[in-house]
Amino acid sequence: MSENFTKKTLRRSGSNRIITGVCGGIGEFLGVDANLIRLAFAVFTLLGGSGVLLYIIAWLVIPEEGAGSSVLEHIIRTFQGKESKL
Repeated sequence: MSENFTKKTLRRSGSNRIITGVCGGIGEFLGVDANLIRLAFAVFTLLGGSGVLLYIIAWLVIPEEGAGSSVLEHIIRTFQGKESKL
């Protein structure tokens, strides 16, 4: 039982991206191909448009690889008049 378990964090991918890296980051986190995640977003979009909304929410909430904060956190801190490092 001396295996090293590394803590995985959900981050938008910097290398496996087409638009913002959401699908690449989710794919890396779950250990599946990013194209399967892209396909799931496309299916959700075709079945009522929720895929676009989910993608935008994920882009706002999930921080980019190497960044300390998410886009939403940056927007909130800017609105509050605090300094934000994005």
